[in-house]
Amino acid sequence: MPKKFSTKDLVVLKEPTGRQSGVGHFEFTDDYSVFHYGKMANTIPGKGEACCRIAAFNFRLLAREGIPTHFREFHPPRRMEFDLLKVVDPQKQALGPTDVNHLVPLQVVFRNLVPEGSSVLRRLRLGHLALSDIGLAQIPAPGSALDRPIIEYTTKLEEIDRFVDRDEAASIGGLDEKQQVELEGRTRLINEILTSHARSVGLVLADGKLEFGRDGQGGLILVDHAGSPDEARLLLDGVHVDKQVLRDHYAAAGLQAQVEEWVQEGLPRSTWPVPKPLPGEVVDLVGEMYRSLCEAWTGTQVWDAQDLDRVSQRLAAIGLGRGEPH
Repeated sequence: MPKKFSTKDLVVLKEPTGRQSGVGHFEFTDDYSVFHYGKMANTIPGKGEACCRIAAFNFRLLAREGIPTHFREFHPPRRMEFDLLKVVDPQKQALGPTDVNHLVPLQVVFRNLVPEGSSVLRRLRLGHLALSDIGLAQIPAPGSALDRPIIEYTTKLEEIDRFVDRDEAASIGGLDEKQQVELEGRTRLINEILTSHARSVGLVLADGKLEFGRDGQGGLILVDHAGSPDEARLLLDGVHVDKQVLRDHYAAAGLQAQVEEWVQEGLPRSTWPVPKPLPGEVVDLVGEMYRSLCEAWTGTQVWDAQDLDRVSQRLAAIGLGRGEPH
């Protein structure tokens, strides 16, 4: 199910066949990725376990609210077992509304606000996105909340994920209008549940991305994971406590601009030069961020991590977490 550049390792325990789902598990690693890169040079201590614990917590939270998912069981410290669906590459085999037991090859992005660092602001500035595409009358100020959450789509199985409009998303995903409306409604509901939980622990959920599948009867289910700091932007008093801090570090070194040029030029990802490793002090602090966030989000003490307020202050002090180069 994950792309070869994923920071989760997939083990297939039982292959899916016909209308019957299989069984797999994800091993969440301490690896990280930014700007379309695969695994970077460093690892972040505790990151894999923190993300896995948050993912499992969120699946249970969503199940209590009636959201169907592929989640089966959490195996501490960082393994998650799930129902495994078939992966169909739409470039090789078109999907249709009656197909079942497959991953929907899209990422569905929801946005509640647009912090600095959001791709919406970057694409609007570059002219790659029109205000009418996302139902806005003017470019929002960085950090501003949206009157209504925006939903966007990206591809999932291509080497470089790209944003697509609603019609192309439906074609790629094999969705008819009713199914797409259901998917978008489910996205809004998941957003509301996660946003409410974030608020309850003092955080703001700025945006996130979701993945879906269709089970053996064609029912829509949430897959992969949702609401983790690798899949969502979470803010504490305006400071990111998520993967954005890693993007900030590498954006300051010019990597984001370079990657955008390489993508536009069509350079294969395998030819991109390897970025420099993170400094040790950044590795340590970001690891503490993941562990602190996990304990705050799940309400479970695992590492006796620092208070998340203190960690966010330390991140801001070295220019990380503001969503822009330092």
